[in-house]
Amino acid sequence: MEELAKLTGFTKGYISRIENSLKPPPIYTLSRISTVLGVDVSDLLSNEPVRVEPLEIVINRSHEHFITDGRGTPYGYVYEALAQKKIGKNMEPFFITVSNKKGPPFQHEGEEFLYVLEGTLEFYFKDKTIILKKGDSIYFDSALPHGGRSLGKTPAKMLIVIYSYRRM
Repeated sequence: MEELAKLTGFTKGYISRIENSLKPPPIYTLSRISTVLGVDVSDLLSNEPVRVEPLEIVINRSHEHFITDGRGTPYGYVYEALAQKKIGKNMEPFFITVSNKKGPPFQHEGEEFLYVLEGTLEFYFKDKTIILKKGDSIYFDSALPHGGRSLGKTPAKMLIVIYSYRRM
């Protein structure tokens, strides 16, 4: 735990709270931890054993998607991993359903592509607020402050693809 804290820049106490399910980490925290551990973010979200051999092609059937419980994530986000079987990937595709809670901005290395499937998203990027509706998409540098929340009665559901620069 001490080694992981040192390598990620997080405190040992924070790592302990995550490990003991006392502090649900945001995706950028999981991204930093997964990079240090040499695994994919989806490996940290799944109860499946981590695969050690890369596959040339991976098919994830709809009934095999790993879905987090929104109550266990900050701000009620629900993540549905779409490529959890592929190891050594540079992209992490997810369906994400966003609550109407506004949280602090996220920042993590890489780039993101976001496509709104349902609802309306109030998206924050640096000092801008952008309203995105069904069918809208956005591509951005995820090292810059960003975040969002649902507007209206229907929660915003999006396809998000996070690209991480591999350092391993």
